[in-house]
Amino acid sequence: MLLKTKLLLAQVPLALALLVLGIVAVATIGQLGSHSERILHDNYRSVLAAQRMKEAIERMDSAALFIALGRREQGKQLALSNRKVFEEELAVQVRNITEKGEREVSNALAARWRDYLTAYENFIQETSNEALRDRVFSDLFPKFLAIKEGADHILSLNQDAMIRKSDEVRQVSQRLERLITFAALVAALAGIFASSVLTTRIIRPLSVLTQTARRIKEGDLAVRARVEGSDEIALLAQEFNTMTDSLDRYRRSSLGELLQAQQASQAAIDNLPDPVLATNLEGKILGANRIAEAWFGPILSGSCEETGQNPEPVLTTAIKKARKYVLAGKGAYRPSDLEDAVNIHAPEGERSVLPLAVPVYDQNGNLASVSLILRDVTPQSKMDAMSKSLVATFAHEFRTPLTSLHLAIHILLDQLAGAMTEKQLDLIYAAREDCERLQNLVDDILNLVRLQSGKIELRRVVIRIFSIIKNIIDQHRLLAEEQGLDLACVYPPFDEEVFADPERLELVFANLITNAIRHTPAGGSIEIRVLPEKEFLRIEIKDTGEGIPLEYQSQIFEKYFQVSGSSWKGVGLGLALAKNIIAAHGGEIGLSSQSGQGSTFWFTLPRLENKPMDNGL
Repeated sequence: MLLKTKLLLAQVPLALALLVLGIVAVATIGQLGSHSERILHDNYRSVLAAQRMKEAIERMDSAALFIALGRREQGKQLALSNRKVFEEELAVQVRNITEKGEREVSNALAARWRDYLTAYENFIQETSNEALRDRVFSDLFPKFLAIKEGADHILSLNQDAMIRKSDEVRQVSQRLERLITFAALVAALAGIFASSVLTTRIIRPLSVLTQTARRIKEGDLAVRARVEGSDEIALLAQEFNTMTDSLDRYRRSSLGELLQAQQASQAAIDNLPDPVLATNLEGKILGANRIAEAWFGPILSGSCEETGQNPEPVLTTAIKKARKYVLAGKGAYRPSDLEDAVNIHAPEGERSVLPLAVPVYDQNGNLASVSLILRDVTPQSKMDAMSKSLVATFAHEFRTPLTSLHLAIHILLDQLAGAMTEKQLDLIYAAREDCERLQNLVDDILNLVRLQSGKIELRRVVIRIFSIIKNIIDQHRLLAEEQGLDLACVYPPFDEEVFADPERLELVFANLITNAIRHTPAGGSIEIRVLPEKEFLRIEIKDTGEGIPLEYQSQIFEKYFQVSGSSWKGVGLGLALAKNIIAAHGGEIGLSSQSGQGSTFWFTLPRLENKPMDNGL
């Protein structure tokens, strides 16, 4: 069984744990929804009926006053329409008995209504204006008050029931919350335990190889790695044993045996699944394994720096970048981001490779050559492309309901759907903030995916860098002052012009300055500096905040990465988005920071010719 298959099987317990947790969550959410629906089904209609009956009886009382004042036809029409409303809502209430004592109250209200109707009919038959006025206050008004009192009683019963049931729903919610938490904890522990057991069994051969290597380091060349199986680790152990045999023979052999050992080592390299190239400091290829010869035969007689001899210019550019990193004395070049991979045409078809570069030193510790490994990441690249497509689709589909939700919240805030209490408005304001936060997150995800896939075209124009910095400072000055921070900029003697997309560039500035504000305590400062260099314009955002530990700095620009223990928790998209925007402009982005001593984030943009500084800035 292949190592990849074993590792996938080791993740099955975690997947099952997540599935169980999902089932529990769905069940609990459904139960909570049924409790909430019960309130609406049982009591809301009765509350609505009581309110409408009160409105109808009040209008009938007003109609009686119209009649008593001589406006008989208008009063009759008003009374007739509201009589129908009252009878319809009374019928609804009689059919919707849900609480104890509600039936008796409803029957009493119906009896009072009949009594009121009788009095109302007698009132209408009266022709004397003076008698009409006497009947309004002596006959109709007490019965009107009795009916209103009955409707209020029904309203009170149902409102009290809604409050009681809301308390029950809250208690149920708390129980379900504890249940989900317990289920999540159990599922996580069970999944982690099962996966760790399986993973331990899978990597146990690596411990054997480690112990073997340690003994070889101590000089014991008779030791061998005993690993059973046919996976990659077993094959590696076999090659490891072959190498150990070669070393053993080298120690005890003549020149002929030394050559055999060298051939064995070359055989081990030849059997590696990825192309390997060895180059000198000038870029001339010194050697290659078999798969490299099969893939790049036409270029092996030339130089990696001569792009005319390379049928894959994009690969030449990637190799140059890797070699430049090593020749600059920065150590091994090991990019982990699949965005650094390049697509090439291999005998097996189109492949995605990730160039790695390793320095090789001589006996005096000087750099002697550079080894290049073209790691085949085709499966990972395909999975990455699928995941980006899935994320983009999810974010795109999420925008439509989010927009509708946003509109509904604004309608409620404008009170177009009816008046709201101050407490209700506070809740709606909080919902609007969360909705806007979700909208910004969706926009960031879509922008990042589009930039990485090349679907967003930069709308570049010639812009003055001082103007855009001034706008950014004006936009963030209030936020900085609220946090007790000093936000300033140090301008060079000359204004600079860059060929860039102003909207995207402002997004980079906004992300970096907002991060600096969030991670700088009150009393600190944030300074923007513009430093012209030979070919690029370097822009720095320096803060006096909490700083970033060294172990996290290599990952800070990766998607969804967050520094452990940070005082502010975000999603982890802002810096990744900024990196992609700067890369699309042909620049670089980085940082310099020490924990507790602040951070300096910088990025570069290609320069245009210098312009005299505008005194307006």
